[in-house]
Amino acid sequence: MLFTDIIYGPIRSRRLGISLGVNLLPLHSKLCNFDCIYCECGWNDDNRSERPRFNSREDIRTALECTLTKMQSDGQLPDVITFAGNGEPTIHPEFEGIIDDTIALRDRLAPMAKVSVLSNATQLHREDVRNALHKVDNPILKLDSAIDATAHIINKPCGNYSVENIVKQLEEFGREFVLQTMFLRGEYNGEYIDNTTEREFLAWAAVVEHLRPRKVMVYSIDRATPCKTLQKVEREELEKIANKIIDLGIECSAV
Repeated sequence: MLFTDIIYGPIRSRRLGISLGVNLLPLHSKLCNFDCIYCECGWNDDNRSERPRFNSREDIRTALECTLTKMQSDGQLPDVITFAGNGEPTIHPEFEGIIDDTIALRDRLAPMAKVSVLSNATQLHREDVRNALHKVDNPILKLDSAIDATAHIINKPCGNYSVENIVKQLEEFGREFVLQTMFLRGEYNGEYIDNTTEREFLAWAAVVEHLRPRKVMVYSIDRATPCKTLQKVEREELEKIANKIIDLGIECSAV
């Protein structure tokens, strides 16, 4: 499922309420430095265009202003403006400027709306990305496993990716972020994956306790996935995971 507009929705998000989506990435292809086996946008290779193109800062600002103005006149403003779309939003070269534009429009047209960014946290080494994420209400940063081998299977990251490096960057970012984890199980390329096992949970919970983020969100598959052999972790099990994090004194929700 690809988003074919810069602004999409509003949709009812399990995690965020009435969400107006913003897609900074190509409108007819996916552009991401992960290739998650559960991504609703499909595989990178299946959606790659010959000339990947970021949406321009001006086009994004104009589209968002037009949509918020109409929603304001209709009396149906969103709860949240969410950056997600067809890949990883923080790889946009003008990400910080776009966030500045969005906050200015939000303050003028929808002052009660929160600004959220769904990110895989791989760009935290960039000062402009850190600055931008500190400005938004909800920097929602992903860590699907605290074990490198599992993270590489689930997320299929490009380049040099290690959990240790991501955790270090999250630690330096500070505690004002939301940690998001997808729990799933199933088979991929002949390997069985389950990031709910005791070994996986203990490693992940140790990272959560070390980072102590503002909030943790745990969730599972809700839409079709490119890997067809994955299985959803049911809500009762997610709530048990969430309760163990709550016992550590950290806010956690199963969504």
